[in-house]
Amino acid sequence: MIKLEKIIAHIDMDAFYASIEIRDNPKLKGKPVLVGGKSKRGVVTTCSYEARKYGIKSAMPVYIAKKKCPNCIIVRPNHKKYSEVSKKIFKIINENVTDKVEKVSIDEGYLDLTDHKIDYMNRLKYLREVINKEVGITFSLGISYNKFLAKIASDWNKPNGLKIIKFEDVPEILKPLSITKVHGIGSKSKENLNNIGIYTVGDLLLLNKEYMVEIFGKHGIEIYDRIRGKDLREVEYKKRISKSIGKERTLKEDTKDIKELKKYLYAFSKEIEDSIVEENLYFKTITIKIKTTNFETHTKSRTINVFTSDSEVLYREACKLIQDINIDEKLRLIGLSVSNFINYNKKQISFFE
Repeated sequence: MIKLEKIIAHIDMDAFYASIEIRDNPKLKGKPVLVGGKSKRGVVTTCSYEARKYGIKSAMPVYIAKKKCPNCIIVRPNHKKYSEVSKKIFKIINENVTDKVEKVSIDEGYLDLTDHKIDYMNRLKYLREVINKEVGITFSLGISYNKFLAKIASDWNKPNGLKIIKFEDVPEILKPLSITKVHGIGSKSKENLNNIGIYTVGDLLLLNKEYMVEIFGKHGIEIYDRIRGKDLREVEYKKRISKSIGKERTLKEDTKDIKELKKYLYAFSKEIEDSIVEENLYFKTITIKIKTTNFETHTKSRTINVFTSDSEVLYREACKLIQDINIDEKLRLIGLSVSNFINYNKKQISFFE
């Protein structure tokens, strides 16, 4: 038992999509399974831990994954099924553990267990038993006194893991970790830090606050505080109305190759579909965001004629937008978002639809 002012847990489903497919087809158990598109433009959405041993990762083009693991098994994603499983899991959490839950994606969320200091471990143990029995997949838990540390802890002993980070563990426990474990440090920042000899959180702790701000801008103070165990963010469990839903990624290598950028748009489209289906929304406005190597940010939007939740429509319109942007220099970041929502339950279907 840990004695903390706050008790925050981060729950993260283990290889969520792949785990569901293996659950539904036991013949896949123990094999390198990829969930993603089978076409030339297909991208890995997620993969089993057996596949990860070959160096396969999410957002990797399927043709590259197949080179790394020729005997991998590719399964087309079923986003409606994954959304239903996610709803069931979070319903179980609300009913059996706590209603103070901040769902941050289809397969992860934060739980504020401060009101259950006496029996929170029993509640979490029961949660594992119920989800294993009723859902048939595993998850990993991180427990600490703030959100930053809880999320780091949940990735510690995957799959089916549990890790507790106590107040007295910090910052020593973080020092050996790669700087990539710190949210806000992307591939470009990693490269810049590596160039000055910064590879681990321990190295990062040697930098003063002013230098952190110089490197990361306004996020420098947040990173400076969090690697020292300070994170004041609350678990936002009240229902929030989304103004926009999107995904963005700092690219591993700067590029202006449209074909390469479209691979990211395809993956984003699928992930965004999961999120909007989960929130029972249709969207009508699509926005592309890019950031150049000179850190200039540009956006371009398009509003379509009908509300939809279809990832194929989203991808098609996103491709039109990226074609319309005059890309003269290489990009370091690409993002895709949707907005202008209507709720499924309030949507009026026209005669022609």
